[in-house]
Amino acid sequence: MQSAYSNLQVIVADNGSTDDSVSFLQTNYPQIKIIINQTNEGFAKGYNTALKQVQADYCVLLNSDIEVTPGWIEPIISLMETDKTIAACQPKLLAFHNKKLFEYAGAAGGWIDDYGYPFSRGRVFDVCEEDNGQYDEVQQVFWASGAAFFVRSSVFTEMKGFDEFFFAHQEEIDLCWRMQLSGYKIYACPQSVVYHVGGGTLPKGNSKKTWLNYRNNLIMLYKNLPVSEKLWKIPFRISLDAVSAWKALLTGDGGYWIAVLKAHIDFFKWVIIQQSQSNFAPAGKEKPSCVYHGNIVWQYFINKKRTFKEITGR
Repeated sequence: MQSAYSNLQVIVADNGSTDDSVSFLQTNYPQIKIIINQTNEGFAKGYNTALKQVQADYCVLLNSDIEVTPGWIEPIISLMETDKTIAACQPKLLAFHNKKLFEYAGAAGGWIDDYGYPFSRGRVFDVCEEDNGQYDEVQQVFWASGAAFFVRSSVFTEMKGFDEFFFAHQEEIDLCWRMQLSGYKIYACPQSVVYHVGGGTLPKGNSKKTWLNYRNNLIMLYKNLPVSEKLWKIPFRISLDAVSAWKALLTGDGGYWIAVLKAHIDFFKWVIIQQSQSNFAPAGKEKPSCVYHGNIVWQYFINKKRTFKEITGR
């Protein structure tokens, strides 16, 4: 048993699955509690619905494509117990198929740049570094990966959970941003290690994934940036998105171009008529930590810097 934590309850949240997974669990693991959502509510609303039915000080949102290691829970709970302002934390994420490499969806803890591009200690764009212990210090980060997301339940409730409008992709970054604006901290604890398959729900190159990522990133910027910054950063981001989309079209990827165009249209639709469907941070905002004050697009594509340390110096 890898998860030997003494005060542990395993709950499976089924998000409208159409296979035999529920009957398999009921037959083979009758001791496991199952929360059944009748429809696929996406990562955001699916977890919101499930966590309303869970009573615990901490919840660990764990993807089904994660392999855990012995003693992976204890270091993070011990860390969060030392500081009640730590709202969320993640373990070190390594790749299941190559366990020497950091995994795309969080690596050793997430950062963000001044223009809303997320990256991680150990992963910048598609480059995942080899784990040589270079990020083994417990550190504050900007966002924790939703693939293995430890969260303080009281703060999750205070923040009204994930923004359900996002459906999936970057909802954990938005939540961590709102938590920080409310005075909480986000951490990565590399003494806890898990292995992530990744891309099982929406694989890389999927047009829906592209659409969600671009749309949700712009909504996140609009929600969380101060007015003085969003007025110029969002137009700048849209222009960079357009460059990426046209490059894809000229190289034969019309689906990518359409997905980005749809994301921009849906972002403006959200701004005009759908904002009330989203969760915003409360007033009295704090300044978030672990923001790279520069542009990782420039550093990566122009200056050819490929690693977190090359870009940030940390």
